[in-house]
Amino acid sequence: MSIQGRKASKGQPANGVTLQLLSPLRCGVSSSPLLHKVARDRMRELPCPGCGALFQDIDGPVHRYMESSAGCWAAYGEVLAREYTDPRYAHIHRLTVDAYAVQHPGRSSPQSIQSVAVHLISLCLILEYDVDMHRATEAIGVAIQAKGKYRWLPPPVGTYARTVADVQKACTVQEHHDLVHAWAKCVWSFWSEHHATIHTWLPSGNLRYRAGTTPDLGSPTS
Repeated sequence: MSIQGRKASKGQPANGVTLQLLSPLRCGVSSSPLLHKVARDRMRELPCPGCGALFQDIDGPVHRYMESSAGCWAAYGEVLAREYTDPRYAHIHRLTVDAYAVQHPGRSSPQSIQSVAVHLISLCLILEYDVDMHRATEAIGVAIQAKGKYRWLPPPVGTYARTVADVQKACTVQEHHDLVHAWAKCVWSFWSEHHATIHTWLPSGNLRYRAGTTPDLGSPTS
């Protein structure tokens, strides 16, 4: 998935994810009530059009087809920076990207259709078939080659219980891992009305999964 951005408002850079600390209170760092009130008063919060979570109303870049608020995109950038710069987080990165992409589907376009499809395929393989994340990344590479196979899946209506905002607050590697996994499960479950379609899109053939074998795609793990 590309992380190239476009600007959300006039005068802002459009060269990718902006890494920005969005909260003065993180991981037990204290602040005086006055400073907390000043920070709260200076920055209002708005819901992200993709995931619905509240983020600070800031100017900044956003993705060109995964619709989000600038505050949400900045929070995602902070989470990605954590995963890119510390190898202890690398094992969970696949689910982070999949969950965010599916949770911010944008509008029907060739890019959006393919993005939502391949990231849902990855979530399905990891969460239902217990495919390891490296193999799921390989599966995305195979799925991308299936031009014209996918169609637009109308995003489900409702409110997500978990978003990138939850992961952003993680204070330890284990907490980050647990929150990303819970987030990914929430997103996959939220799209349950399209699970039957996703199962028909799973790549097969010569794709080698965990332990060098191809799983029985008709029998997901419980």
